[in-house]
Amino acid sequence: MIEYAHIHHVSLAVRNLEVAKKFYSGLLRMQEIERPPFNSTGTWYAIGSQQLHLLQHPQGHTLREAGIDTTDGHFAIWVKSYKETLVWLEQQGIEYEARPDSVAGFAQIFVLDPDRNIIEFDAPYHS
Repeated sequence: MIEYAHIHHVSLAVRNLEVAKKFYSGLLRMQEIERPPFNSTGTWYAIGSQQLHLLQHPQGHTLREAGIDTTDGHFAIWVKSYKETLVWLEQQGIEYEARPDSVAGFAQIFVLDPDRNIIEFDAPYHS
């Protein structure tokens, strides 16, 4: 039987790594970490004890073309404050879909990165 510990990382395909880094490093202020010298172009970020890996697709392909669709593939990050996250997204000019009283049992905020990958930010209600 497999004994699961936790998710180690999520990988996303991006069309242009420099554009993606401006979003993740610049606007979202994620912490970039060292990446091994693979034969591919990419960057890694630490998110708590997990990681986000961005990989530039050699032919410039990514999976999505549409807007926010919460039934589509995405990853979620737990944040400490719903309100502070909204303020930060607004200050950075990042469009979002907010669900402060979600039936999920916690507040949700959805955004798109430049390659239309969906990111969900979750927080306690009214935090």
